[in-house]
Amino acid sequence: MSLAVLGIASCSKTMSRYDEDIDRAEKLMQSNPDSALGILDAIDPSELKQDSLRAKYHYLKGYGHLSRNQSMIGDSLIRVAHEYYRGKDVVRDVRSGMVLAWYRFWTGDTPGAIAMLDSLSSLADVPDSVMAQTLRARVLLGASEYQGSPLVPYAKRLHRLETDSMRKMESRYMLLSAYEYAGETDSALRLLDELIDYARDNKWGDKQFVFEVEKAQLLTEKGMSAESDALVSDIFRKAGPDNEAADLLYFQHAINALNSGDVSRAARNLALADSVAGKLRKDDDAYYRSYSNLLNAIIDFKCTGRIKLMHINGLNNRQNERFNRAMASQWESERGALRQQNRALALKAESKHKTVIILIISLLALIVATGSIWIIRARRQRERESEERIEALQKMVDEYRAMPAPKADEADEEPKDEADESAETGDKEAGDKEADGPEAEETRHRDSAALRGAMLRQLGIIRMVAETPTEQNREMLRRISSIEGNTGRELVDWDNVFEIIDNLYSGFYSKLHERHGDELSLKEEQIIVLMVADFSTKEISVITGQTTSTIYVRKSSIRKKLGVPEKEDIVRFLQEDAGI
Repeated sequence: MSLAVLGIASCSKTMSRYDEDIDRAEKLMQSNPDSALGILDAIDPSELKQDSLRAKYHYLKGYGHLSRNQSMIGDSLIRVAHEYYRGKDVVRDVRSGMVLAWYRFWTGDTPGAIAMLDSLSSLADVPDSVMAQTLRARVLLGASEYQGSPLVPYAKRLHRLETDSMRKMESRYMLLSAYEYAGETDSALRLLDELIDYARDNKWGDKQFVFEVEKAQLLTEKGMSAESDALVSDIFRKAGPDNEAADLLYFQHAINALNSGDVSRAARNLALADSVAGKLRKDDDAYYRSYSNLLNAIIDFKCTGRIKLMHINGLNNRQNERFNRAMASQWESERGALRQQNRALALKAESKHKTVIILIISLLALIVATGSIWIIRARRQRERESEERIEALQKMVDEYRAMPAPKADEADEEPKDEADESAETGDKEAGDKEADGPEAEETRHRDSAALRGAMLRQLGIIRMVAETPTEQNREMLRRISSIEGNTGRELVDWDNVFEIIDNLYSGFYSKLHERHGDELSLKEEQIIVLMVADFSTKEISVITGQTTSTIYVRKSSIRKKLGVPEKEDIVRFLQEDAGI
C-alpha cells in the first residue's frame, strides 16, 4: 500500500511539474520563443499521460516553430492538439488551427493550408489580436501562390485590425502585393505613394528606398517606361551607383529600353546588371539569374531572330536549382525531425532506466526503514516492560529491606525450611488471631514480610536479566542475591502463595475457591489473592507474567463474575459484603 501511494503521489507530482513547465513555456512563447522551446525540448512527450498536457505541449511546440520560422515537418501531432481544443478554447482553437495550416504548408499541401486559414478567418467571437495573426498567415500564403483578387479582402481586413505602427505598415505592403497580383496597378501605385510618404516622414531611409524601387517596377508594369526610367535615375542619384539594389535597377532600365524598342540600350543595361549582380550576389544569385537568363533570351531573339537552346537550358537549370534547394531544405528538415525523435527516444530510455534505479533504491530504503522502525518499536516495548518490572521489583525489595530485623535470639536459632516457617507462622496467627495488642500487629508485619520474601524468592530474576541484561538489572540481582527459589515455569510457587494467604488472612483463598472456584479462572484467583496482600497492579503484572493492560481486563471480568459494583473495591467487597 505504501509503494502504491508513493507511486501515485510521485506520478501526480511529476504531472504537476510538467504542467508548471508547460505553463512557463506558454508565458515565454510571445516574448522569448527560443527559451520557451528550450523548456519544451527538456520534456519527454511520451511521459505526458493527460490529454490536456499532451495537447498543450504539441500546440506550443508547433507554435514556437512557427514563431521562429523553423521547419514544422516534425509537428504532425498538432492535429491532435487542434482536435482537443476545438470548441473548448477559442484562442487555442484558432492558434492551433493556424499552426496546423503551416504544418500542411511545410509538408507541401499549400491549398489545404489556405483552406484551413479561410475556415479560421470565418469564425466569430475571436479576439482581434488572434484574428490578426490568422489573417497575416493567410495573406502570406496567398501571396506565395500569387493570389490576387481573393487576397485583397483578407489584406484589407488585416490592415483594419492591426494596431502597431510597424505591423500596420507591413499589412499595407501585403495589400500592395494583393493589388499587384490582382492587376489593380492604380490602387497599388496610390498605396505605394502613401508608403513612400510615410517612410520619408518617419525618416525610414531603407524602407523608402525599397518602396521607390517597387514603384519603378509598377510604373514599368503599367507601361509608363519613361516615368520608371526617371525614377530609377533619381534613385541612383540619391543612393549612388553601388547601392544594394543596383543590379535590379539596371535590370529595370533594360526592361524599359526593351519595351521602348531600344534593344542595344537594353543589352548594355542588362550587361551592367549582370556584372553588378556578380559582385553583389556572388554565389547566391540564383534568384536574379532566373530573370536575367530570360531577358537575355529575349534580347538575343530580337537581335538574331533565333532562340538559343543555351538560354532555355539556363532557365531550366535555374529552376531545377531552386527546386533542388527547396527539396534539400525539406529533406534536412525531415532529418532534423528524425534526429529530434531519436533524441526523445534516447531520453525516454534513459529516463526509464533512472526510474527503475530510483524505484529499486526506494524499495530497499522502504524495507530498511520499515525493519528499523519495527526493531526500534519492539526494543522500546521491551524497555518499557523491563522498566515497569524493575520499578515493581525495586519497590518490593525496598519494602522487604525496610522490615524490622529479627530478634537476636531468633537469629541464633537454626534456620528452618520455608514450609516449616510458613506453618509456624500460620499456627501463630491462628493461635493469636483474637489478640489485638502490639505483639499481634508486629506478628502480622513479620508475616507480611515473610510473604513478600517468598514472592521475591520465587520470582524468575535470572530470566529477566537474560532478557534485558542492563547494569540496573545486574545491580538488582546483586541486591537480592541472598534470595533463592525454584519455580519451574511459573514465576512464583502458587500453591505456596495460596497457603500463605490462607494463614495470613483467615483462610481467604480457600473460602474464595470454595464459593467462586467454578466462576473464576486460575489467573483471576491469583490476581485476587495478590490484591488481598496489597500488591499494586504493576507488581501483580510482574508476578503473574502478564501486562498491566491484561490485569485491568481481568479485574473487569472479576467484577462482572462476582457482581462487584463499579466503584466498589473488590477486596473490601469480598471481605465485608461476601464475608470471605
